[in-house]
Amino acid sequence: MSIAVPTGALMPGALRLLARAGVARLSGEELGRQLLVDRAGVRVILVRPADVPAYVDHGAADLGIVGKDILWETPGAHYELVDLRFGGCQLVLAVPLASKLNGAETWPPQLRVATKYPRTATAWFESRGQAVEVVQLHGSVELAPQVGLVDAIVDLTATGRTLRENGLRVTATLGASTARLIANQASLKTRTDAVQAAVGRLREAVGL
Repeated sequence: MSIAVPTGALMPGALRLLARAGVARLSGEELGRQLLVDRAGVRVILVRPADVPAYVDHGAADLGIVGKDILWETPGAHYELVDLRFGGCQLVLAVPLASKLNGAETWPPQLRVATKYPRTATAWFESRGQAVEVVQLHGSVELAPQVGLVDAIVDLTATGRTLRENGLRVTATLGASTARLIANQASLKTRTDAVQAAVGRLREAVGL
């Protein structure tokens, strides 16, 4: 059985959960620069967070651990099985402190928003009948309002500290994100025993 684990912020929590569930016991230091580790019948594949759904959808991994924010942007053929209850953060709409924008009644006829989450942001505004021009950025979106590129940003935050440090305030919350367990559809049907056993252990480890 193989499981795709994201590098970055979710990796420590993912490795702790796998160890607590008895699925695989690995540390970040032990992994080092390795991207593929086989341990007691379980293959752990380390990939970029945004790539986890692709590895699972195409069968390179039976299971994957990924943030809900990634799933918002990349719907695929996988099953979302378990809220793993770590890596909590919120997707928020933020504007400069001096901005007159606040609630929906203060939005202009067309709002220009910078984000790394164009699909999610567009759907959220459209569901509220608000015309929006989404500027997709890949770097620090907090800079965009400061130089006049956009009116607001939609970004992920855990504590709000980065927003405050860049003179931004939150005016709305689009959604809450935590780490999720996803599964390849075929794996659940053809490798039922091994995959379901791992899913069961992970459920127990998060108290479900």
